Amino acid sequence: MPETAPPSGSARHLPMNGEDKTVVLSVVVEDGPNTLTKVTGVIRRRGFHVLSITVGPSHEPGRSRLILQIDHGHAEADQVRKQLERLVEVVEIEDLTGHDLHSRELVVAKVAPAALEGLLERGAKVLMSGKDTTTIEFSGEAADVGDFVDELARHGIVDVVRSGPVVMRRTA
Repeated sequence: MPETAPPSGSARHLPMNGEDKTVVLSVVVEDGPNTLTKVTGVIRRRGFHVLSITVGPSHEPGRSRLILQIDHGHAEADQVRKQLERLVEVVEIEDLTGHDLHSRELVVAKVAPAALEGLLERGAKVLMSGKDTTTIEFSGEAADVGDFVDELARHGIVDVVRSGPVVMRRTA
């Protein structure tokens, strides 16, 4: 049975208190053909539910940064971190859980032109206009993006894609 996304962005908030069982890990890895498979295999073997994986190049050539949001208790997640550290491809892991973070998500959506004005007032930007649809983008904190997706649903989305979070500690 396919998984469905939650109706709002609330399930994607980054943890800011001890009650949340979401763990956020920043993992720097050596690029390779099976690196992502190995990382997700470690998480899968531990039975954790991955809320999101965001992968992009790091500032160092030949390396990528993965941002993992894992749904589980902090004690068990420490075991995942230790298992990930054993992978040859893993260069560095930082547990960002509970830290003050910069967090951004992106939504790209096709909407009916009639819905455009209200969405632009919320901060959306037009990427492309067509006869029947307009493609827009919106970025922000997880809660803002979730609210924007909810607003899209009320306006009749033609198509929508939402990224996972890109996060960075606010302080060193």
